Amino acid sequence: MPQGTLSTATRSHLEAAPTLTSNHVLFFVTGLVGRVFCGYFCFQTLWTDLYVLIERLVQGERPARIRLDKQPWNGEKVFKKSATHALWLLTAFWTGITFTFYWAEAPQLLVDFFTGRAPFPAYATTLFLTATTYVMAGLAREQVCTYMCPYARFQSVMFDRDTLVVAYDEARGEGAQGRQKIRTGFKTREERQQQGVGDCIDCGYCVQVCPTGIDIRNGLQYQCISCALCIDACDTIMDNLGWPRGLIKYTSEREQQGGTTRRFNAKNIGYGVTLVVATLALVWSVVHQVKLDASVSQIRNPLFVVLSDGRVQNSYEIKLNNKTSQLMVFELELSGLPGAELDLGRLEMIEVPPERSLRIMARVRLDEEGEHQAARGFEFVIRPLQGPSDLGTVRQSATFHIPGRGQ
Repeated sequence: MPQGTLSTATRSHLEAAPTLTSNHVLFFVTGLVGRVFCGYFCFQTLWTDLYVLIERLVQGERPARIRLDKQPWNGEKVFKKSATHALWLLTAFWTGITFTFYWAEAPQLLVDFFTGRAPFPAYATTLFLTATTYVMAGLAREQVCTYMCPYARFQSVMFDRDTLVVAYDEARGEGAQGRQKIRTGFKTREERQQQGVGDCIDCGYCVQVCPTGIDIRNGLQYQCISCALCIDACDTIMDNLGWPRGLIKYTSEREQQGGTTRRFNAKNIGYGVTLVVATLALVWSVVHQVKLDASVSQIRNPLFVVLSDGRVQNSYEIKLNNKTSQLMVFELELSGLPGAELDLGRLEMIEVPPERSLRIMARVRLDEEGEHQAARGFEFVIRPLQGPSDLGTVRQSATFHIPGRGQ
């Protein structure tokens, strides 16, 4: 009997797009503008931002959260902490279950999931993603970027003097005498410059907003994810003081040293060319992918069977994979094996639903009388009766084995 299983061939082929080109994009973008992927696109960063937003909405801004952590356990603290973690778990569960829905008929799986009829992989996948999302975005947070993410460790090979990074203008911020808080005699830029003091008022906001907890004033560090939160915080302070922005900004090492950043140097051009080639190869493979995958494998245990009427029977498993959104109907024939009988059981026509696969057990019987070869080559001819107009006949080679002389 044929066995139909959900096929993900077309979907997997398209999902290979990010896998095929992600490394090329990562190297090209990092060479140009640094670690912006981490700051703006990474799942860990996005989910952490969402969890921080939930925490802020429930518990308040950072000073309020610090006070809440320090105060003894009471009704307010229990409620706010419980509400925060409940919303985190709900968000994590929603992340897990929506990912699981992607792989099946979502409305039906939703009903099956909450009535206990969903397959085990659905529950296992949802539970795993719920747990990992909750732990990574809610509890671990910056520890993931600092200790677990491999990108932080090998990003240096993609950086050069022209790479855009988040940097502190030390000459402007420190002056000759270093930083100084706002106080009498150090309130205006003129007064500070006369005292040899820089524009940094040592407010510490750049450190407070950093998701990985570094001080950008100590120079570029591998923990920096280029999220620019320190830039926003510093610019806000400069605006409030009426001083120019840019004490912390996106720049390059060459620009910091008084030169001009060269965005498209030989290395970045090489990354770009590789990215274009990989993208074109991907597009070509998608456009030219076959509409039907077919394969034939012989059942080798046993390799052949001698029937009571003297005929020899070989068995084969035929796999058909419909990569289109149309129903395909086929008829199966034999070529190159005169006198052979093809047995497909109760199948008269082979129907393969859209984006699904089908396995067929085919038995081929042949009278060995007069045969002198222990193995004969032939073909299964898969002839389309319904489907895409440009779907042609598919031929799959196979071998028919008979008992050798003396066996």
